Amino acid sequence: MSAVDLTVRDSHGRAYWLLADVWNVVRRGLTHYQRQPVNIAWQLGFPILSVLLYGYVFGSAMKVPGGGNYTDFLMPGMFVMTMAFGFINTATLVVHDSTKGVIDRFRSMPMASSAVVAGRGITDLLAACAELAIMMLTALAMGWRPDAGLGFLAAFGLLLWLRFALIWAGVWLGLLVPNPEAAGGLFAVAFPLTMISSIFVAPQLMPDWLGFVASWNPISSTAAATRELFGAGAGGGDSWVERHALLMATAWPVVLTLIFLPLAVRRFQKLSR
Repeated sequence: MSAVDLTVRDSHGRAYWLLADVWNVVRRGLTHYQRQPVNIAWQLGFPILSVLLYGYVFGSAMKVPGGGNYTDFLMPGMFVMTMAFGFINTATLVVHDSTKGVIDRFRSMPMASSAVVAGRGITDLLAACAELAIMMLTALAMGWRPDAGLGFLAAFGLLLWLRFALIWAGVWLGLLVPNPEAAGGLFAVAFPLTMISSIFVAPQLMPDWLGFVASWNPISSTAAATRELFGAGAGGGDSWVERHALLMATAWPVVLTLIFLPLAVRRFQKLSR
């Protein structure tokens, strides 16, 4: 960059250029989606297949504590599962950029390190909004009928809040793993994380020790809270964490963000040029 360019950059405040750098990274990510329709089709198509598969395969075989429609119990959990699995997509995209030299190019530019991480997060959050919208339309077509109003909007916000927190875990892991194939192996981490939760089965229907672990899973708190906000009930449960699902669904993502966001930024700063 020339001395003239540096002078122009210095003429604006640091906050201005931080926002400008974030926007450039977001615009690049959205352009990548536009030019890779197969990738975006898979990313948006997988949630549809998941809703149809679990809804119709498990729908007639599972029970809900206290009675009720299993579809109403399942759909909020499916939305949570998609948000949780999203960190794998984040890690895969980050490791692609890392192995292809894109990260090194960013580091060679006079731009804020946090802007690269934040730009990736905002891009993935926009993609998550599209995923949720498509999943909800599919669920409505299957007969799912949530309560409308502020509760619906609050549930939508909690789902994105969880996704926002897990984005930073995905960025950090994407900067750690050596190649895209290793990033695909993160499914082995995501699978038990979602299975040992209240996504498909209420914790009180599990063995006591497993139900305890599942109830304290951050994913379970978001699932229970969104069920309550969608009008499906929280699925029962007498433990403290289950009775305060809304509080925990708000608090867990804060804890995860405080852990993984600094780790992601620090890892980016430590990468070799």
